[in-house]
Amino acid sequence: MVKKLLPIQTCLTGKVTVPGDKSISHRAIIFGALSKGRTTITHFLDGEDCLRTIHAFEALGVTIRQEGQQVIIDSQGADNFIEPTQPIYLGNSGTTARLLLGVLAGLPFHIALYGDESLTRRPMDRVVQPLKQMGAQIDGRENSKYLPISVRGGALQSIAFIPPVKSAQVKSAVLLAGLFGNGNTTVIESTKTRDHTENMIKAFSGNISVQDNSISVPSNQQLIGTTLAVPGDISSAAFFLVAAAMVPNSKVTIEDVGLNPTRTGVIDVLQQMGASIEVVEERYIGGEAVGSITISSSTLHGIEISGEVIPRMIDEIPIVALLATQATGTTIIRDAEELRYKETDRIQTIIDTLTKLGATVEATTDGMIISGESTLSGAQVEAFGDHRIGMMIAVASLITEEEVTLVDPECINISYPTFFEDLSQLITS
Repeated sequence: MVKKLLPIQTCLTGKVTVPGDKSISHRAIIFGALSKGRTTITHFLDGEDCLRTIHAFEALGVTIRQEGQQVIIDSQGADNFIEPTQPIYLGNSGTTARLLLGVLAGLPFHIALYGDESLTRRPMDRVVQPLKQMGAQIDGRENSKYLPISVRGGALQSIAFIPPVKSAQVKSAVLLAGLFGNGNTTVIESTKTRDHTENMIKAFSGNISVQDNSISVPSNQQLIGTTLAVPGDISSAAFFLVAAAMVPNSKVTIEDVGLNPTRTGVIDVLQQMGASIEVVEERYIGGEAVGSITISSSTLHGIEISGEVIPRMIDEIPIVALLATQATGTTIIRDAEELRYKETDRIQTIIDTLTKLGATVEATTDGMIISGESTLSGAQVEAFGDHRIGMMIAVASLITEEEVTLVDPECINISYPTFFEDLSQLITS
């Protein structure tokens, strides 16, 4: 399937509410399933990846009713899970795979997991190795590096673990397994990553200790079902932030978006580049900061993006790279090697895509160098099954000189099923 995208002749104005946060939606399902009683989730992300997490726990015997953005989970906790009779299919969802491995490590079952072609190329050993240290028996391709993977779980030993990569998924998998351990499980991070798992444990009446970059959970907890609202996903909001920043005479407000400090690196970077941003109506819902962001078009300049801000905006780097093509001077992105292990090798995919559209971009081992104020041209470009690359291409088409043909636009449904409808509402006639 292809989609023809025309450059716009006007500006972007108005308000938009983006879908629920993808990371939080996954975790809400997981903790609702692990908890005793009823959990009600509103503004759930009704996207393909999050539905894979629902299906995985349904396979474990959990009763889950989902109607669009509302999900109701009735569970008696992990002690009442059942052993699936068939392997569990995870589609393209790396979050489901890695976090689910943490849960399965503690269950007295033999369970197999598999995914689509893209997920089968994504590394799982970063999660598997600590889980094996805790006592789980895990087998998969290339010494358990890749799916398909089978897990024989059961009694686990608690550990203190220092992740070799800056990954909230690795941290979360170990903490989830720690709930099934025999004492306190501790994860010590070199750089703080997104802390939705820590917040979620508290929201479900669990015990967790956070001291700087050291996070500990005791085993044998009884989590309790709750009611929670998922804030808008800042990773989805980022596409509208960049669109408004680079399309002249634009002003857009994104309402009720998550403002967790471990996720707002994109706001910091846009401000450093000269973007005009205002954050208002800040409040807390379920332990998560929420507010509205208004951004207006402005003159932008290149900067260096590196260090501790990278984990706080790792999913927003594709769209920030596009913005950098419209800023004066040079933008350098470093310390982002983790991008090579996403749905695609995002460093190379960003380079190839932006170059095809006429930008001047050079790849480095852990990032890229982008020369600013490029005039973008039309082309036929492919998303390669990567939702964030697909949305980056769509935003780029707003300012190209000719039509852009996007191949595989349906991959955007992974995180933002209504993306094109919401974008069209902001384009003034």
